[in-house]
Amino acid sequence: MNTTRRVAAVLAAAALTLSACGDDTDEAASSIPESQPFNQADVDFATDMIIHHSQALTMVDLAAPRPGLSPKLMALLEEIRNAQTQEAELMTDWLEDWGQPVPNNPRSHGGMDHDEAEDMASDMPGMMSDDEMGMLEDADGDAFEEMWLEMMVEHHEGAIEMAEAEADDGEFHDTVELAEQIATTQAAEVEQMEKLLD
Repeated sequence: MNTTRRVAAVLAAAALTLSACGDDTDEAASSIPESQPFNQADVDFATDMIIHHSQALTMVDLAAPRPGLSPKLMALLEEIRNAQTQEAELMTDWLEDWGQPVPNNPRSHGGMDHDEAEDMASDMPGMMSDDEMGMLEDADGDAFEEMWLEMMVEHHEGAIEMAEAEADDGEFHDTVELAEQIATTQAAEVEQMEKLLD
């Protein structure tokens, strides 16, 4: 399976199964030896951000085929798709390398309890509810574009919050570096979207 299809499969599964550490965070943290180059903050960030990215990419998929979107929004859709697909692939590989659970992955056949994972995802900053996603899907024309931009601004702001927490608490150099990159990139995209809303 090529990289693009593998990432698409991972993200589609993540949207349905939403793997999470749930209420076992303390127990999971104690299972990571101090000798490891990563800590529980790194694991939680990678797991949560894969789930977070999966919803953003679902929103991109809802928008991309619609006629009449502004050229600037169409360009932004591709930027988000490319960046977040690559980031999700990278974080999936880290979790697998670390021997940690990942969102239901076709390579590992992993995945955790759907209800538990949904509860965890609902607590993530910036995540849209099922009702909000349904409203977006049903919207048309200018109303769709405005709603999409407003929702994606909120979604990005949540991702920035998560990335800043990882930058403060993470130990794995590459994960911290990615978190800083996500915060910078998505802050710039928020500025673009706010200009489009104006």
